[in-house]
Amino acid sequence: MAEGLSRLGALAAHPVVRTLGEAFQTAGFELAVVGGPVRDALLGRETHDLDFTTNAQPDEILAIVKPLASAHWDIGRAFGTIGARVQGEQVEITTYRADSYDGLTRKPVVEFGDSIDGDLLRRDFTVNAMALSVATPAQRQTGPGPKLVDPTGGVEDLVAGILRTPIDPAVSFGDDPLRMLRAARFSSQLEFAIDDATFAAIELLRQTLSIVSPERVQSELIRLMSTSDPVRGLRVLVDSGLIDEFLPEVSALRLEVDEHHHHKDVYEHSLTVVRQAIELEKTRNPGADPDVPLRLAALLHDIGKPRTRKLEPGGGVTFHHHDVVGSRMARKRLQALRFDGETTDAVAKLIELHLRFFGYAEGAWTDSAVRRYVRDAGDLIERLHILVRADVTTRNKRKAARLATAYDDIERRIAELREQEELDSIRPELDGNDIQRILDIPPGREVGEAYRFLLDVRLDEGVIGADAAVQRLREWWAARE
Repeated sequence: MAEGLSRLGALAAHPVVRTLGEAFQTAGFELAVVGGPVRDALLGRETHDLDFTTNAQPDEILAIVKPLASAHWDIGRAFGTIGARVQGEQVEITTYRADSYDGLTRKPVVEFGDSIDGDLLRRDFTVNAMALSVATPAQRQTGPGPKLVDPTGGVEDLVAGILRTPIDPAVSFGDDPLRMLRAARFSSQLEFAIDDATFAAIELLRQTLSIVSPERVQSELIRLMSTSDPVRGLRVLVDSGLIDEFLPEVSALRLEVDEHHHHKDVYEHSLTVVRQAIELEKTRNPGADPDVPLRLAALLHDIGKPRTRKLEPGGGVTFHHHDVVGSRMARKRLQALRFDGETTDAVAKLIELHLRFFGYAEGAWTDSAVRRYVRDAGDLIERLHILVRADVTTRNKRKAARLATAYDDIERRIAELREQEELDSIRPELDGNDIQRILDIPPGREVGEAYRFLLDVRLDEGVIGADAAVQRLREWWAARE
């Protein structure tokens, strides 16, 4: 921890921290860096946006910050928060808070506090309830230099790798149920365990998540799925039952297996697919931002199995059409969580297509089948490559090697076809205007039918040339009359 304390010194010496500390001290106010930046400094992690807390009121904060800032904003003034850009860094400075909650919504009755200890007690977890005091007026100075303020034992919990609420967890989660989701997210983000009392409170109060808006739940789910290993947090959500309040399809994957019917554990399989997808994502797209739609598709790709499970005579189990059923279920659930249309469409399409490849593994496809695979995946093809490879979790090394070789082959053929023809933008040689002109018909359903016929020709036979396309179109039109 001595090394961590030295990193706190570096945080205190940060030009922006030092500038603001001097300005608030000169004005006669307290100022402290608070929350994530202090935690991350002690853990040796990179610190991003700087958050501060102070005994100054919002108008007083603004008066101090204005001369130092290239930009400032007060959209959070009602909550005591003033934002600014100082020396190129974005900062937020908030008046000490002593909020109260009515238990009906997670919106607090905003009350400003008069002490930093009181402010820290209202925060979510002890490891986020530490502050680095960088300004203390002379009459209240208790010693030289910045000081770590830790009224709830955050340092000890950092060392132990424990997530614990600063106050009774039942009170903390009762005040703001979103903190239960944050527990799962921080468990993954920090690789920390949740202490027993805190976990028990999540189990007890999980139904209170209903007062949290779908948008806020979605935001926390995205943050969890953006961590390096979301599986730890997902286990917290499932084991506590909290996930049943917003994504019950995941816990439903824990199918019962009786002694006569055997199939692999779908829940554990899905978590493995998430981890393998992330590994492939990092290997194939190094340095890229976390691909949340891909990770959601990996988590949800088998959610259609519980609804489609059929126990066959002799001990077999089938899940016919679980890809299509799962796609519909995922779309409905993501819409309920207010995900944007692009993410929802991507996840649903990936789930719908994730089984298509296994037909290729059973027997080589024609070029037409490869073209259709690419056409149906569209701009999701690279994500589909990752999802399909990640979906192989068999312990049978021979089978795993056979599937990997088959997918290497399909990717090779896609690359070759791309070189031969513009596979990423497969379309007929004739467009809708050409069809109307050649057949002398107005816009309407028949133009669409003709276009689909030509697209099938293109997929089956590749590029045949405009003249041949015109001839085939005329033959098709004459045959249907």
